[in-house]
Amino acid sequence: MKNPYFPLPVRIENVLVETEDKNIKTFTLSFIHKEDKEQFRYRPGQFAELTVFGKGEAPFGMASSPTQPGFLEFSISKVGVVTNALHQMSEGEILGIRGPFGNGYPLETFKGKNVVLIGGGFGFSTLRALTDYMIEGTNREEFKKITVIYGARRPGFLLYKSDLETWQNRSDIQVFLTVDQDDIGWHGKVGTVSVVAREVAPDAENTYALVCGPPAMIKYTLPVLKELGFPNERIFLSLEMRMKCGIGKCGRCNIGSKYVCQDGPVFSYAEILNLTSDDIF
Repeated sequence: MKNPYFPLPVRIENVLVETEDKNIKTFTLSFIHKEDKEQFRYRPGQFAELTVFGKGEAPFGMASSPTQPGFLEFSISKVGVVTNALHQMSEGEILGIRGPFGNGYPLETFKGKNVVLIGGGFGFSTLRALTDYMIEGTNREEFKKITVIYGARRPGFLLYKSDLETWQNRSDIQVFLTVDQDDIGWHGKVGTVSVVAREVAPDAENTYALVCGPPAMIKYTLPVLKELGFPNERIFLSLEMRMKCGIGKCGRCNIGSKYVCQDGPVFSYAEILNLTSDDIF
């Protein structure tokens, strides 16, 4: 059994600046050792701990799909000591990785159903991984209508622009992009994600809603989904912002009787309401 405290070495293969303020970058990583690559199996929604040797470690959700073997992608916002150190690193440098941890999206539950993915800003990374998984090859046949609603403050803050364009050019997925502030050349919607969701979300019958983004976005989107008729059991949220050690030892991610890092970070809204009466958003 592998040591969960021991980080495996990975190499930075590519660094892509995602946003106009350069505060979010996507890092493409490859495993140094073949056996590590073969053992690192994950599903969309899970997360890993990245180690900058000499600086520390921090948890991040995988932004790449397991249908794209050979590399991992993480989109990282520059907000603290570890993330600042990561942003200073370049192609060819070595990081450590622990994981994968937690439970991802319940893919079997979504099969044969409609799925609407609602994301905001930096929080869209794991939904990007899930979207890529669902539309890959024969996987697409296992899901009915797929709708993506994604928003950011301004067009220059939308992530994964190449992916978004590719998705929009497909006939088997609907993509609605929105920004809070209009800009020259913008042809998408203008308004918050919650407002756009009220306008374009598919019928709640036979549909699962998956929400990931800043706490304020989640807080204002949940009432909209309830108005549209989505039961709590068919609304899934990612609580990855509560991640700490990843293995249930520090106790800093618990909600009620659950450790988010072991039992989540993906929960149905019904599960969250059963665990706590606190307003976690």
